[in-house]
Amino acid sequence: MSSKNRLSPGDTIGILGGGQLGRMLAQSAASLGLKAHIFCPDPDSPAFDVSAGFTVAPYDDISALDRFAAAVSVVTYEFENVPGPTAAHLDAKVPVRPGVRALQVAQDRLSEKQFLTEAGVTIAGFAKVDSQEDLETALTAFDGKGVLKTRRFGYDGKGQLMIRGREDAAGAFEKIGAVPAVLEDLISFECEVSVIVARDLDGTCASYDIARNHHENHILKTSTVPAGVSGETTASARAMAERIVTGLDYVGVMGVEMFLVRDGAGERLLVNEIAPRVHNSGHWTQDACLTSQFDQHIRAVAGWPLGSAERHSDAVMENLIGFEADGWRAVLEDPAARLHLYGKSQTRAGRKMGHVNRISQKTV
Repeated sequence: MSSKNRLSPGDTIGILGGGQLGRMLAQSAASLGLKAHIFCPDPDSPAFDVSAGFTVAPYDDISALDRFAAAVSVVTYEFENVPGPTAAHLDAKVPVRPGVRALQVAQDRLSEKQFLTEAGVTIAGFAKVDSQEDLETALTAFDGKGVLKTRRFGYDGKGQLMIRGREDAAGAFEKIGAVPAVLEDLISFECEVSVIVARDLDGTCASYDIARNHHENHILKTSTVPAGVSGETTASARAMAERIVTGLDYVGVMGVEMFLVRDGAGERLLVNEIAPRVHNSGHWTQDACLTSQFDQHIRAVAGWPLGSAERHSDAVMENLIGFEADGWRAVLEDPAARLHLYGKSQTRAGRKMGHVNRISQKTV
């Protein structure tokens, strides 16, 4: 194993983004004897509380980025909307992992779908939409139904519109802001599932068990393992996730969201989207696995070997949204539950304030 670009205990990992994912990455880095330096424009970032250093500056502040790069051995990110020029500027000075290409692919839904198709994974039909006329043409191919999504900057249900008939299509392109978009075929699926996959510098992959996800108001509410799917479906999910990270020459942890379809032909999976970072649906790994997704990501970007992704317990992860976090005392009274609060200074409706992992004896 070459020592090039591989960290040693005491070295510093730079993290772009100071939210809860950056906070938990910094905590994992500390547990492995590494330091974290957070770069974020928000002076109230919760990750600052647990990091060895931080920089408060806009992502386009070149002088601040240069100082940041000089203070760290490698850079990673907690969210996929890091500006492309920011990542490229840093990558010329210090290794950026997972890498600039993963950001480029994940930030544009059309690029993402084209890459997934080339990688040989199964996805729903899609069409490029740059006008209302394009939308009308695409709907004809999809039996008049589909999901219209902006190509960039959509999350938690934002930037998308469901079209179930021609009446929904009227003016739809204007409703999403008349910006470049894609139309996805409307799939009848049982549920969303996800796989957390990791890949190290040597190309070794490790995938966690598939999780069944439940959303409320377009925000993930629970992730449950085991997911209640066949062994063949789990193997297929892992294989597709590993094909994706290998195709991107990816280093780190990725969340791969998929639709589970059950019909007369049995179970099958369609990849919905990728998130080039640690992922909300992988929080269960903190308490049901020896190596959490956060530990795994730190190990990968540090150039260290991956840990075991084996699950030792069944788990249900529940997001604490808004004022639900005020019930933290009741969670502490549950002997099967572990509370994770994010240290955010202000509670707001719809804001992720923490999560709880409830574990039980492994059944499958």
